[in-house]
Amino acid sequence: MNDNYFMSRALELAAMGADINEVPVGAVVVLDGEIIGEGFNQPITTHDPTAHAEMVALRQAAKNLQNYRLPEAEIYITMEPCSMCAGAIVHSRVKRVIFGADEPKSGVAKSQANFFKSEWLNAWPEVEGGVLAEEAKVLLQGFFKRRRAEKKAEKLAKQVECDVEKLVNLKSDPSAS
Repeated sequence: MNDNYFMSRALELAAMGADINEVPVGAVVVLDGEIIGEGFNQPITTHDPTAHAEMVALRQAAKNLQNYRLPEAEIYITMEPCSMCAGAIVHSRVKRVIFGADEPKSGVAKSQANFFKSEWLNAWPEVEGGVLAEEAKVLLQGFFKRRRAEKKAEKLAKQVECDVEKLVNLKSDPSAS
């Protein structure tokens, strides 16, 4: 199995997150060609700021192996990891990080920093970006486009509600104008 295979599963998980209005990021942890942990973003639904896709997948993998260290594992993430997730990846000793789309605002594998190359770390995973990046980018862009449209529709609905209320008040009390 190749990188595209596992990234495709991460994209499926990301779509599951989007279905429940979470930012569509998915992750899978792989050891010896088998998925041992998987997750998608869940901080909103679980009320847990640490419930990023990577964190969920790492927790599941560690639990499955009964070990917090995952030295021969690989993690596939649909989007460049943030600093919290990068730290957890290093602490778990994951061997290889493969991500899809860049995250220009908070990505630390290359966009805002090259965290995994920091000299002060005691473990340095291999890092590869751009695997099925276009698919991940399209999923993310579609999600945010939908969210913006929903917010615009909500705002319009509130305006219509206010306008209707004004009309009802005018009709019942013409002197109120």
